[in-house]
Amino acid sequence: MAQGTQRKFSPEAQKEVDKILFSYGVKESAVLPVLHVAQREFGCLDRAAVELVASTLGLSPTRVAQTASFYTMFSPAPLGKHVIQVCTNVSCSLLGSEGIVRYLEKRLGVERGHTRPDGLVTLSTVECLGSCGTAPVMAVNDRYFENLTTEKVESILRELGL
Repeated sequence: MAQGTQRKFSPEAQKEVDKILFSYGVKESAVLPVLHVAQREFGCLDRAAVELVASTLGLSPTRVAQTASFYTMFSPAPLGKHVIQVCTNVSCSLLGSEGIVRYLEKRLGVERGHTRPDGLVTLSTVECLGSCGTAPVMAVNDRYFENLTTEKVESILRELGL
């Protein structure tokens, strides 16, 4: 999107934002749910989307960008249809997550931190998915898969049609 171009929420998304603002009362408290609406609406939280959220909430774009960049569920660039996040924290790493990542990179033809040119898959590593007792773990979109092996990963990829 060209610099200086402003975004607007669709009427449906604006209704959702208005409902969120009403239920939260304090606008700053609504930053996360409004970021979710913006991410869903625009496919990412680029500069224009961050500026829209900031103006909606009466916050600085820097404040909104800082919040968005803290969470792995928000992205400044468009994501693939299937967003695969592999945990590489200590428990997952000790139990083989790096091997899982290498397998996914080779099998899917995409490096971690990137989206395939066809837009089908984004592969990333994350610091923690909060499931250390079932390591190694990955999330595909919002669904968790635990106790991974390459065989289990292959089965998941086939289920996704990949």
